[in-house]
Amino acid sequence: MNPILWLVLTVINLYIWIIIAGAILSWLFAFNIINAGNSFVRQIAYTIDALTEPLLGPIRRVLPNLGGIDISPVILILGLLFLERMIVYYVAGAL
Repeated sequence: MNPILWLVLTVINLYIWIIIAGAILSWLFAFNIINAGNSFVRQIAYTIDALTEPLLGPIRRVLPNLGGIDISPVILILGLLFLERMIVYYVAGAL
């Protein structure tokens, strides 16, 4: 496999896991399982938010209000999986 292709696919997969971690962390905050006053937890939440918000923000602005349900992470993950398959199809298929 092409090393650049491997790196791009690995970055996409890591970003998907960061999105999943952010969704789980938001649930843990919402149900008051994790103390938001803990500085270590707050720093992790800030980092995950800083990494995911640039792509989740525009999706949230386009989606209609669904009450308390945020499906923007699901839409972003589906888009990233589509991008990953497209890269594999066009780049790896050309080799």
